[in-house]
Amino acid sequence: MTERLYYTDARLDRFTAVVLDIADDGRRVVLDRTAFYPTSGGQPHDLGTLGGIAVVDVIDEEERIAHCLAEPIGVSVESMLVGQIDTTRRFDHMQQHTGQHLLSGFLADEFGWLTLSVHFGDDSNTVDVACDDFDPTMLASLERRANALIVQNRRVTVSFEDAAEATRLRKPSDRAGELRIVTIDGIDRSACGGTHVHFTGEIGAMLLRRAEKTKGHTRIEFVCGHRAVSRARLDAELLTKAARTLSAAPHELPGLVEQQQQRLAEGERERKRLAGELACYEATAMWTACIPDGDGVRRIVVSTAGAVKDSEPLAQQLVALGCCAILVTNAVVGGVLMATAEDTGIDAGQRLRAALQAVGGRGGGSPRLAQGAVPDPSQLPVVLASLGFLATTQELSA
Repeated sequence: MTERLYYTDARLDRFTAVVLDIADDGRRVVLDRTAFYPTSGGQPHDLGTLGGIAVVDVIDEEERIAHCLAEPIGVSVESMLVGQIDTTRRFDHMQQHTGQHLLSGFLADEFGWLTLSVHFGDDSNTVDVACDDFDPTMLASLERRANALIVQNRRVTVSFEDAAEATRLRKPSDRAGELRIVTIDGIDRSACGGTHVHFTGEIGAMLLRRAEKTKGHTRIEFVCGHRAVSRARLDAELLTKAARTLSAAPHELPGLVEQQQQRLAEGERERKRLAGELACYEATAMWTACIPDGDGVRRIVVSTAGAVKDSEPLAQQLVALGCCAILVTNAVVGGVLMATAEDTGIDAGQRLRAALQAVGGRGGGSPRLAQGAVPDPSQLPVVLASLGFLATTQELSA
């Protein structure tokens, strides 16, 4: 059994322990006691060194804690080792975890929003709460109120209580026996095995970055302490950089972005209009230049270097001229698009699907427009021939 030193002293950063077990050629070590926190309860594991070797993972094996090392330890069972915790990472996790307890307790007390799940990440954290109608405009207000509780510097304590006698827990525990209870004076009381600061003031600032609906609940993204300051600094730098490209101040950026979006939308509408005019001109030229076959159908092949779907406006313009069948191909990727005028009596969807399936390809669509692809572009001539687009068919580039 491994004694968990972090249970009673989250600030302990250096300790000595006896090796109980060694596995994985010396890369997995179990100690009689440890200050290393294993990944558990959503909180990531600690990093640091053990016997001077980097600890890359810490695994909770219920009764024991395994330390995974970057290289073999080179000692035997019953040896004494010195462990050193990465204090910067540990304190960051303490700030995030205590901040989550405070936020969850506050939301439960004020709004009845119980915490359903929590995720602690390397960059940000999320808490899912039982709220199906969250108003995004509340986020700034919630952030101010949470920070107001933090600066009250309330005491955070750890106690060990029998599960049958532990009362006033934010979330009832389904475990029996002794529980480790983390209490934020007047705000929260929860069964938890994680590491926490001693006073809420040590959480530092709390930044609520965004909220979104997920599976009928609300997910709130947050960061605390040094991480919140770093995130705010990065956000400010990104806004300043983006504003500089538009020769504007950061607070002017939202209005300018909206203007740019409107201009882009107008430009896209104009592009589509011009593309339609060009397609009409090209279609008329192609249709006129193509000689009808014995059935009176003009069969036009268009080769393209782009996606065949992008030639759909041209194909529609062609079939609108009547008694026309058009095949757009891409000889590089094997894409095929087929369109037919109604007066040809040719079902584009059925004909193209059958032609593609014959060479192991896939595709289909409506009687007037269909598309697909061949497994090998070299099979395109076979597909063209089976559709009646012979080698003598006039071919134009587009």
